[in-house]
Amino acid sequence: MDKIKEKILSHKRLNKEEAISLFNWELISLGKLADRVRWGLHPQPVVTYIVDRNINYSNICISGCKFCAFWRTKGHQEAYILTKEQLGKKIEELLTLGGIQILLQGGLHPDLDIEFYEEMLSWIKRNYSIHIHGLSPPEIAHIAQKSGLSLRETINRLKQAGLDSIPGGGAEILVDRVRKSLSPHKCNTATWLKVMEVAHQLGLKTTATMMFGHIETYEERIEHMLKIRALQDKTGGFTAFIPWTFQPKNTALGHLRPIGAVEYLKTLAISRIVLDNVANIQASWVTQGEKIGQISLFFGANDMGSLMLEENVVAATGVHFRIKEEKMRYLIEQAGFRPQRRNMQYEWI
Repeated sequence: MDKIKEKILSHKRLNKEEAISLFNWELISLGKLADRVRWGLHPQPVVTYIVDRNINYSNICISGCKFCAFWRTKGHQEAYILTKEQLGKKIEELLTLGGIQILLQGGLHPDLDIEFYEEMLSWIKRNYSIHIHGLSPPEIAHIAQKSGLSLRETINRLKQAGLDSIPGGGAEILVDRVRKSLSPHKCNTATWLKVMEVAHQLGLKTTATMMFGHIETYEERIEHMLKIRALQDKTGGFTAFIPWTFQPKNTALGHLRPIGAVEYLKTLAISRIVLDNVANIQASWVTQGEKIGQISLFFGANDMGSLMLEENVVAATGVHFRIKEEKMRYLIEQAGFRPQRRNMQYEWI
C-alpha cells in the first residue's frame, strides 16, 4: 500500500494489477487518496453542475439489454417516438428554467435511418438555441449499419445536422464477455471505442460512463477504465468520466442485489486515481441519492452532473431521485465548496 500510495502522490501511473489491488483497501484511506488527487487537478474549492434535460426521443429498441427496464418493442402499447411538438415543448420548458443543453438519446430503433436523425437535429437547431449532447455510441453504430455508412460518414453527417457532443452511454462495461451476456445486440467494445475515437478526430467532445455492479468482476472494471485512459491518451476528447451503479428492479436481472454506497464510493475513488488524464469525475446522485452524492465530493468527484429535469431510464427501475437547482447549490455549499454552473466542456458560465 505504501508503495502504491507513493506512486500515486508522485503522479506516476498505476498498472492493471496495482489498480485492481485498490479494491482491497479500506474505504476511508482510499477516499483520502482520491481526494488528494482531485485537489491536485482542481485546486479551487469549486464543484460544478449543469442545467439540462434528458430527452428520450423514443423507447423502441431491439438491443434487449438485460439491465434495462425502459425499452419497448415496436408495436408495444407503451412504445413511442416523440413528435416535433412534444420535443419542442420539452425544450421550451428547459429554456424557461435557464437550461442550456439537452441530453438526447433513444434506443436502437429497427427502422429509423440517418435521415430521421438529421431531420430531428436540424429541426431542433433551426428552432432553438440549445446544445445537443446526444446519440450514444451504440445508437451511432446502429444508425451507420442501418444506413450503409461508415462511422466517420455517419458522425460527420450528424455533426453537420447539429450534433454538438456525444454522451458516454452504452458503455456499460467495456469487456466483451460482459457485453455479450448483458446486451448481445449492442455494439462490441471495439466499436464503442471507435465511435468515440472518430468523434474526437472530427472535433466532437464526449463523456465516458461505466455502469457497474452486475455481472462484472473488479478486474473488468479496471479493464474498462484502462481502455478509456488509453483512448484519452490518444485523442484527449473525453471531458468527464461518470461511473454509476446498476439498478436491478424491473429488469431481467431483478434477482441481483443492488450494490451499496461503500462499493460505489470505492469504485468512484479508484476511477479518480486510475484516470489521471480525464479531468473531471462526476458523482452519481441520480442512482445513489443526494447524501451519497454529497459524500462523493470527498472521494474524487468534482462535479455533480445534471439537475436531471427529466430522467426516464433509471426511473424505470424504480429509483427516482430529483432535486432543484437551489437544493443542488445547497448540497455543494454544505459540503464546503462553491457551486458553479458549467457547460458540457466544463467551461464556467
